[in-house]
Amino acid sequence: MDVQEKIKQIEAQVESAVQDIKSSKSLLEIKMRFLGKTGEISSLLKNLRDAPAEQRPTMGKVLNAFRQWTEEKFSDIEKRIKKIELDKKYSQEKLDVTVPGTILPDGAYHPNTLIREELVSVFAGMGFEIFEGPEIENDYYNFTALNTPADHPARDMQDTFYLSADLLLRTQTSAGQIRVMENKKPPIKILSPGKVYRSDDDATHSPMFSQMEGLVVDKGITLCDLKGMLDVFAKKIFGEDVKTRLRPSYFPFTEPSVEVDVSCFECGGKGCRLCKGTGWIEVLGAGMVNRRVLEGCGIDPDEYTGFAFGMGIERIAMLKYGINNMKLLFEGDTRFLKQFKD
Repeated sequence: MDVQEKIKQIEAQVESAVQDIKSSKSLLEIKMRFLGKTGEISSLLKNLRDAPAEQRPTMGKVLNAFRQWTEEKFSDIEKRIKKIELDKKYSQEKLDVTVPGTILPDGAYHPNTLIREELVSVFAGMGFEIFEGPEIENDYYNFTALNTPADHPARDMQDTFYLSADLLLRTQTSAGQIRVMENKKPPIKILSPGKVYRSDDDATHSPMFSQMEGLVVDKGITLCDLKGMLDVFAKKIFGEDVKTRLRPSYFPFTEPSVEVDVSCFECGGKGCRLCKGTGWIEVLGAGMVNRRVLEGCGIDPDEYTGFAFGMGIERIAMLKYGINNMKLLFEGDTRFLKQFKD
């Protein structure tokens, strides 16, 4: 077939095909049909090598001109299609700025966050610095350096989450005390908040919860200093009329050790459901840092003394806000959380 005839046929096919183009996708398909590597015009150019040598220059010139015409044809159509598609997109995305917007409700801080920030503020006002230790601890910092005996129940697998023979998820932020005392000489006054992990789960316990540990080491520190500091803490958190009392207890890393109660801020000490009729509520454990713990950290217990205290942030939040089930603090229910807006 004559090349000119073939060009006319393909030209007619191009004109017919472009009539049905509705989108960039269909344009690309038709363009590839004629100009792709195996397209009709590309095939004509490839067949040029079979033509007689004296005809090739003329035929090549004609075919290249036809290819250029086709490319320009598709380019013009592409511009038109893109404009139509862009106008359609703008029309669909058009905003009526006069329509009232959707007002999203304000969020609220989690009660744990509120209590933590309040506690940090109270103790920072008394000169405490913040120290946050690692949540994955080794046995030495979590137990041994805190004077915990090898046969102590807290070391059992049913109470502690072990990752290996020596590594575990810390069961108390007290481990941070050792890290601080090993690297800093007295005077020391630190507050160590963070998550801790224990194998326990019921209405008042969770396998993961938050603790806040405090440590003071200096010359002449006594149990009276601990009592005075706790008085300030209780009044700031639970109210100016609240009193504190210390009851003898036992912790391996403190001697003497005490449980700290506050007078019931609900009934004023008269007795109610919150305090179970006793007029007092237990809030934390504390005591004077054990001599053996100080010695293990390279601090002379004959020259320096100190006290430590630890409290559960969830417990303080539950007491202050009247929360009766610890699981509410972990469920993320917005109906519960919105109650704590300022």
